[in-house]
Amino acid sequence: MVLKESDLAVLERGDPAPKFELPGVDGGTHSLEDFREYEALLLVFTCNHCPYAKAKFEALNSIAEDYSEVAVVGVNPNDTEDYPEDSFEMMEALVEEGTIRYDHYLRDETQEVARRYGAVCTPDPYLFRNDDGEFRLAYHGRLDDAMDPEEEPSEEPGFEMRGAIETVLDGDEVPGDWPPSQGCSIKWRDD
Repeated sequence: MVLKESDLAVLERGDPAPKFELPGVDGGTHSLEDFREYEALLLVFTCNHCPYAKAKFEALNSIAEDYSEVAVVGVNPNDTEDYPEDSFEMMEALVEEGTIRYDHYLRDETQEVARRYGAVCTPDPYLFRNDDGEFRLAYHGRLDDAMDPEEEPSEEPGFEMRGAIETVLDGDEVPGDWPPSQGCSIKWRDD
């Protein structure tokens, strides 16, 4: 396991979300246009096996349940040849058993979407504001302050994800420097 932190090397505040078309475990193919009825889009590069990603399954499920105006979408870009536990079939099993209850769980088989977004770790969350039908980056940082899989988040989340979502839904800009997410490196095919 290689521990990485997210960064803003590719997307910056206000940048439009790169387009994608990815298969979901629901049997459909999904793109940004599928989420235009939502006020915000939380797109999280994640996977099935990383302990850091697994530790955030319930936090993401909770966000999906609590915010009907936010689409919560997981994207798994990991190489499945060396990491078979990240296969599409395992993604389907996690959704079927109720471990993952996001709005959608998508597969980035080519890893091109993860590269266009600049994702480096799992989880690597991006929150986009719906700006008249175009999603623009509002926050790219950690979900909460529990940075180790064994830690529990504090009661005062500040401007981690829930605070960022509330700010976006209120029509305001998420202030300050965004604390990076931390997790296992994305398992690139050419690594």
